[in-house]
Amino acid sequence: MKEPQKRKSVKPAGAAVMKRAVAVLGVLVAMSAGAYVLPGGSILRRMVAAREELPSTALKADGSLHFYGPVVNEAGGVLGLPADRPELEADGTVYLRLPGRCRFEAKAREGNTVAAVSSGGRKRVEGKEIPALSEAVQQLCAVLGVRAESAVEARDVVETHLRALGIESRTTSLGRFGGDVVYVLGQPGEGKPQFWVYKDGFRPARVKYKDAKGTAWDVRFLDYTSPVTGEMLPRSIEVWRGEDRVMRFTVLTGDTRAKLADTLF
Repeated sequence: MKEPQKRKSVKPAGAAVMKRAVAVLGVLVAMSAGAYVLPGGSILRRMVAAREELPSTALKADGSLHFYGPVVNEAGGVLGLPADRPELEADGTVYLRLPGRCRFEAKAREGNTVAAVSSGGRKRVEGKEIPALSEAVQQLCAVLGVRAESAVEARDVVETHLRALGIESRTTSLGRFGGDVVYVLGQPGEGKPQFWVYKDGFRPARVKYKDAKGTAWDVRFLDYTSPVTGEMLPRSIEVWRGEDRVMRFTVLTGDTRAKLADTLF
């Protein structure tokens, strides 16, 4: 007696067609979402326009300043602090007076203070220089300290600065920075000079470049949600040299009504 043959399960044709249609639709949606990226000029114009809307033109922000790795010896020697540890802590203060005047101080509790200043694009150092501090204030001032009579004029100022760093702002793409989507201005690829802007809010996120000596720097602006700075300054600023994080400043208190003397800049 023959055993009854097992019936092969046949999926309904309609279900298979629907599954393929959903897959195709998903691909099309993904392609359409990534097909258009704003040009660099538009990204920068929106970024500086958002800065123009800020109600304040002055800020004094105090916080904690940490130095790491190879910069511990540099900072320790300048500030008169012991450098026999992997991390060095000092007090830090950022002063902004728009347009284009910025000061970044590092202070040891014993009283030693050094400052890196950027005023009208000109660099000045008070005391012995800590290079990471100087790089931070120059990039901070160039992208957060700009203000002009029009968004177009302010955009041109930023474009000129980026061009000097070797960043081709007309080339744009999308990327991710932490959990955020960013616009990437500059040639794609690891090690290329680039300027990153958060897609949500058009705030500066990151400046990657090499200095005249060929040293690779990466200045990062992290978290603009701090109420103490009123979005004038991110909660944290990091400086990376090559593959190493060498400095981090975290805002603890801020004053957007500060009266800042001309002598600071």
